Amino acid sequence: MKRFIYELTESWKIAAAQMRANKTRSMLTALGVIIGIVAVTLMGTAITGIQIGFDQSMAVLGDDVLYVDQQPWIRRDDWWNFRSRKKIQTEYAETLNRMIGANEKSNLLLAVPAASWFRTVKNGENVVNNVYILGTTSDFTAISTVDCAKGRFFNELESRGGTDVVVIGYDIADALFPSDDPINKSVLINGHPFKVIGVNTRQGTFLGLFSWDSMVAIPLTSFKRYFTAKSESEIRVKVKDKTKLAEAKDELIGYMRRVRALPPEKANDFAINEQQAFKSTLDPVKNSIAVAGLFITGLSLFVGAIGIMNITFVSVKERTKEIGTRKALGARRRTILLQFLIESTALCLVGGLIGLLIAYVVCMGTRAAFPSFPIQFSVGLVVTSMIVSVMTGLVSGFAPAWSASRLDPVTALRYE
Repeated sequence: MKRFIYELTESWKIAAAQMRANKTRSMLTALGVIIGIVAVTLMGTAITGIQIGFDQSMAVLGDDVLYVDQQPWIRRDDWWNFRSRKKIQTEYAETLNRMIGANEKSNLLLAVPAASWFRTVKNGENVVNNVYILGTTSDFTAISTVDCAKGRFFNELESRGGTDVVVIGYDIADALFPSDDPINKSVLINGHPFKVIGVNTRQGTFLGLFSWDSMVAIPLTSFKRYFTAKSESEIRVKVKDKTKLAEAKDELIGYMRRVRALPPEKANDFAINEQQAFKSTLDPVKNSIAVAGLFITGLSLFVGAIGIMNITFVSVKERTKEIGTRKALGARRRTILLQFLIESTALCLVGGLIGLLIAYVVCMGTRAAFPSFPIQFSVGLVVTSMIVSVMTGLVSGFAPAWSASRLDPVTALRYE
């Protein structure tokens, strides 16, 4: 064991001496690995960022909330069959809450009505078009993950009385009140004045997915008073235990069939949607991008490995006499093999460290330039990159190291 540790230590010293003696060649050789590690690290960071951004955007839907809608969120080939269905009425929420309350073992907690439409929001000369207007009740805070950064959400009295108050998203507040505090100011929604009582915390937008930053919420009673013509309604139902989402979904289907008075032989004329519907649709796309990206960036690392292998073969040829001399003096094959393996691994480690440093600088620059894109340079990614560097060095250096260890000492000493 002591001999092996000694050989290992000496091999690292020899590797360091070789890199110092051939600085330019070593740097050019490591360049392939540097580019490969930068590419792999940046791709890994981008994939992680996409996942984080996707999860953050989907968080507004809630992973413990079921949505009762007229149609499923995922478009199907027979979409026309859903258009003729009766609309979901916001009044269903009260009936559902009575059913939930009557069942002590219910997997459901609360049903909240919601209606939505797109309208223009103004404040003086500042205008935001196509704003998502949500009409709901004060119970909405029980199913939402979004809090108010300023002010508050409307209360039950305002909700039931249909007070013309509004809670606006961060981007809406920024666009309508660029240099003023929006609280207690008025905005016009489709020409009707609403008093701003709250501004939601900033979520950030990602890939055009859901975000409260560009939405506003008003009491459902007020919404019905102004926007009933073409609005879309749904019921949002919070689940007690999200690990029992399937059971909760079945229970909700049973309740909705009773609400709709559907006979046993008739199919459901409503859809129960959930966050997972979007995930199941987008995950294959996201995974395909990840596989394609890592494959393409992996090619650059493969090219770098070929460069390491090539230069290690050159090093073996240049030092053939040295190998013969060491073998004649009693050096084992294992010692020669270990020496060249460590030399190739050392080159890859140096390249990997430089590549990680460059990737980190690029990530920080990207974060500064595009703050909405979620960049996370994780420790796990650093460890993975270093493992990849070591494995690249071992694999690319094995063939040259093996050929060096198998050299006949007499032939090697005669080599010119």
